Amino acid sequence: MRGMLVRKILIISILVWANAFLPDMGFPADTLSDRIRERLKERVELTPLCPVVPVDDQFCYSSRVLPHFYERRAYRAAWSDDHGPLPQAEALIQAIHSSDAEGLRSADYHLTKVESLLAASKENQKEKKLNPDLLADLDLLLTDAFLVYGTHASTGRVDPETVDSNWFVIAGETDLVKVLEAGLRKQNIREVLENLRPTDPGYLWLKQALVRYRAIAAHGGWPGVPSGPSMKQGERDERVKALRIRLAAEGFLEQNETTGNDLFDYSVDQAVRKFQESHGLGVDGVIGPASLAALNVPAEKRVHQIEVNLERWRWLPRDLGQRYLLLNIADFRLDVIEKNHSVMHMRVVVGKPYQRTPVITGTITYLVFNPYWNVPHGIATKELIPKIKKDPEYLARENMKVISGWGPDAEVVDPRSIDWTRVNARNFSYRLRQEPGPKNALGHVKFMFPNKFHVYLHDTPARELFKKTVRGFSHGCIRIEKPVDLAEYLLKGESYWTLENIQSTIESQIQKTVPLRNPIQVYVLYWTAWVRKDGAVQFRNDIYELDEAVYKALREGPPRA
Repeated sequence: MRGMLVRKILIISILVWANAFLPDMGFPADTLSDRIRERLKERVELTPLCPVVPVDDQFCYSSRVLPHFYERRAYRAAWSDDHGPLPQAEALIQAIHSSDAEGLRSADYHLTKVESLLAASKENQKEKKLNPDLLADLDLLLTDAFLVYGTHASTGRVDPETVDSNWFVIAGETDLVKVLEAGLRKQNIREVLENLRPTDPGYLWLKQALVRYRAIAAHGGWPGVPSGPSMKQGERDERVKALRIRLAAEGFLEQNETTGNDLFDYSVDQAVRKFQESHGLGVDGVIGPASLAALNVPAEKRVHQIEVNLERWRWLPRDLGQRYLLLNIADFRLDVIEKNHSVMHMRVVVGKPYQRTPVITGTITYLVFNPYWNVPHGIATKELIPKIKKDPEYLARENMKVISGWGPDAEVVDPRSIDWTRVNARNFSYRLRQEPGPKNALGHVKFMFPNKFHVYLHDTPARELFKKTVRGFSHGCIRIEKPVDLAEYLLKGESYWTLENIQSTIESQIQKTVPLRNPIQVYVLYWTAWVRKDGAVQFRNDIYELDEAVYKALREGPPRA
């Protein structure tokens, strides 16, 4: 009995071994699926040293993931069976067509080739002469198209660090092999691809704006407004005729207001104000140099701007959270978001173009009332020491002290003991520290979210800067307009920290660190185009000149996934 059992196990083992390895030894395959499987195994295994798997005149860009996908399924075809192409092949092609609506390019996903291969396979299917080589090619290209498109939809087409060295907010990773396997198993390829894209309303609204602005560009865009002196309500100017047409083209003025009227009337004034507001300009109804420049940006460039910012959305985590701070550098604005609604907003001052505020995320874990400002060495040597040399009273007037170093044992040094005429950037070994008070550069409170750039949010005594339209004046940190309001919000629910106690703590001018019972995530982002909840499309100047590099990268050949 035991001998018979051993013989049965041996026979079963031989059959399993034969099924796995005999096709590799040249034994004929019985079915169409077997022949396709042979071709796929040969194509993938015979190119282990090649960076891409060649398919006819195409190349597979998912050169690492694609072999892993086929190995996991023992090289079984994904998109066809013994009867020819499966319906999910057509579903994927339809999904690829929709990629253009995402600001991507369907041509990057073998669209023309897979459509021709699928059409040829269907013809062969009618004639009952299905070609395993052709179906293997179709399978490889469809799989590659899914993996590459899935990568672009979930994490972006462009690696953000290659176009912006200051971008440090990264989307989460997705196992696309598992996603593809699930989509094939459940026969919902289009749905799983849609789930890889950002689902935030802001992304979806921007997609709708892309459709609208592409239609405007396709119909010739809008006319320019000739240069000349400023124009405002009550004036007559031949250029008002062009201005009316330009405003109507983008929906700021009714079409019946575009007749050849050269009067800058009330309706034109209101349309100009709406335009100015949507472009982050001073809202005064006057067509000055800044407004004229914005009016004369071509529609095609606005399309490119929307495509670039759709890509920036894909670089972000899919779930930003239920409660967070959202700061848009290009808009000079901070919003407190709760469940997709802004419950507080304020103006901010960001870094200069040559001292950029980085795109980062972090968690505000504590705030500091009446902070000291330890002046960074670069600012001290480049900006403050020249002032100290010219004015011996500068330190006293600015409430600053000289500290012997940066260590825990550092002591206050009498500035009169230093020969400032001999001090320079190379030999300055001291630290300058500004004491708490009304002149402190950090104001009355700073909000800390630890990061490698040492960037944080803080108050400022330079309140006049918030009145300016363009607010790029800092060394990289972010000055906020309503620090006390934000502190009260973040300390909400902590019985001691009433507004009255916050004010009295500030008035004490004594530094106090307060940990947050409920830390909050902050996203410092860079968007030059977005859509508000009311549907108003917003454009901002590219203050750091980053859009062009992203757009250029989007137009290049697809990077490997």
